[in-house]
Amino acid sequence: METMMPSTPIAAIILAAGKGTRMKSDLHKVLHPIAGRPMLLHLIDSFDAAGAAKRVVVIGSAREQIEAAVAERNVDLALQSEQLGTAHATQMAKDALTGFDGTVIVAFGDTPFLKPETITRLAGALEGEGAPRIAVLGFRPDDAKAYGRIIADDEGAIAKMVEFKDANAAERAVTLCNSGVTAVRAADLWPLLDRVGNDNAAGEYYLPDIVMLALADGDRAQVIETDADEVIGINSRAELAYAEHRWQQARRAQAMADGATLIAPETVWFAYDTQVGRDVVIEPNVVFGPGVEVADHVVLHAFSHLEGARVAGGASVGPYARLRPGAVLEEDAKVGNFVEMKKAVLGKGAKASHLTYLGDAQVGAGANIGAGTITCNYDGYFKYRTVIGEGAFIGSNSALVAPVTIGDGALVAAGSVVTRDVEADALCLVRPPQEAKPGWAKRFRERMLARKKG
Repeated sequence: METMMPSTPIAAIILAAGKGTRMKSDLHKVLHPIAGRPMLLHLIDSFDAAGAAKRVVVIGSAREQIEAAVAERNVDLALQSEQLGTAHATQMAKDALTGFDGTVIVAFGDTPFLKPETITRLAGALEGEGAPRIAVLGFRPDDAKAYGRIIADDEGAIAKMVEFKDANAAERAVTLCNSGVTAVRAADLWPLLDRVGNDNAAGEYYLPDIVMLALADGDRAQVIETDADEVIGINSRAELAYAEHRWQQARRAQAMADGATLIAPETVWFAYDTQVGRDVVIEPNVVFGPGVEVADHVVLHAFSHLEGARVAGGASVGPYARLRPGAVLEEDAKVGNFVEMKKAVLGKGAKASHLTYLGDAQVGAGANIGAGTITCNYDGYFKYRTVIGEGAFIGSNSALVAPVTIGDGALVAAGSVVTRDVEADALCLVRPPQEAKPGWAKRFRERMLARKKG
């Protein structure tokens, strides 16, 4: 059956009331992250992208966790105090959708990969002359396991839907499975739910039963098929790891298709919102946390970790570098091995090549930060800022005790502990004069050995 883009409003009902006991976690199942983002928020984002006018999340177990997770999102919450099945959970959203006149799509909070285009395709199946009363999203997994089965003809017209527990041997042999994602017009949904019973092996109210009720009324129901990976249901740590693996595989392929070079793709880990430009080289074992933007012609060397950072064109990072939130590398800047940046800007062409911590700092263009330099930005109570001017040179093993400003072109000698501002083009030397005492080390060793023998 040919589907159309929906012209009527879409509302989402996302079921997330279950305990998720197989996850064996104090964190609610739907809040476990994939690519750095809770799976529930992945799904809400898809509905947002599909233009959903309303989003209702049905909560129950660990409700306070979900309430906190969606507090800043424009969603409604509906409480299912007893978990009596998917039809019962769906019915809990009725009050939140009072007055809504459009298509309702019921989905599950543990299926984060549902695509916006699939949502609109499913909703579109209910429009047009002769459209079915219900549309169900089906898939054909390699292993059908205990999924509910859909019995349909070659055109996708559904003859029967049955839960695995209630299916006979012939029905269990069918490979077309029910994802649970269901589209129904709001005007039809609530009357159908009112008629669902619980005469089944589990004694629960099943959402798929509305299909059988519609068929009994002489109406039609249609299955819309999609790829199995799109409707992965995540119920355990192993399934969570598999979902992460599949997401990362797809994201790595996309990065390379967009013009980035991944030397060892299987070792690179992206976040849900990572942005990578063209002609970027990513060496092995680079990990992205959320909020990273990498411009064109950047090199990210091995074993670097970036989160909440922005890297401009031509810059170089690592190896073994860590860019924390607020880190900014401007054009052609460089951080090398074992350099950490947090809430700091490294200006155009500036370098911090070795063993350095830059926190709460502004480093001017062309400045050079010597090995072992740290900005001492925290006194145990408050954070303070360090400003390093353009073209300044900070010698190795220096400590810049903030708040402090190093002027343009200034030179800080190696080993200095700088506690006051340094004017432009000045030399700052903060260390005692070198003194040598001939023979002192030999006499010391002899004295200590004599004490030890005694």
